[in-house]
Amino acid sequence: MKMKTSIMIDAPIDVIWQKITDIEHCADTITGIMNVEVLERPESGLVGFKWRETRKMFGKEADETMWITHSEENHFYQTRAENSGAVYISVMKVQKKGTLVELSMEFSGEAQTFIAKILSFIFTPLMKKSMVKLIQQDLEDIKRSVESR
Repeated sequence: MKMKTSIMIDAPIDVIWQKITDIEHCADTITGIMNVEVLERPESGLVGFKWRETRKMFGKEADETMWITHSEENHFYQTRAENSGAVYISVMKVQKKGTLVELSMEFSGEAQTFIAKILSFIFTPLMKKSMVKLIQQDLEDIKRSVESR
């Protein structure tokens, strides 16, 4: 399963970058996130930052442990999560587009185990639309927060 969505934001790229990398406080900005618990904090930079995020998904609370694997300041960061026999990769990017900034998120999930592959085959068509809607809401929440400052 792969998907990408984006939104245009009228704010400086460094302000958006600061907002999307303040993971510890993202529950204050993103309505779908209920709680964030920092598990590991690198001495410098973002790579190695690890946290547990609690979201309301499909009517239930869901916890996911994620960590940043790659980052380029004011450009992108990539996260990884592993759960139920699958690997999930997300990339948040900021890119100047004229007078605005495009904030995009790419998400991919790849089943690793036989059972996960079967479940992915069955449930991916049902989940994809919901996941795009969830990601789009996150981006809209970020846009509202940085444009209203």
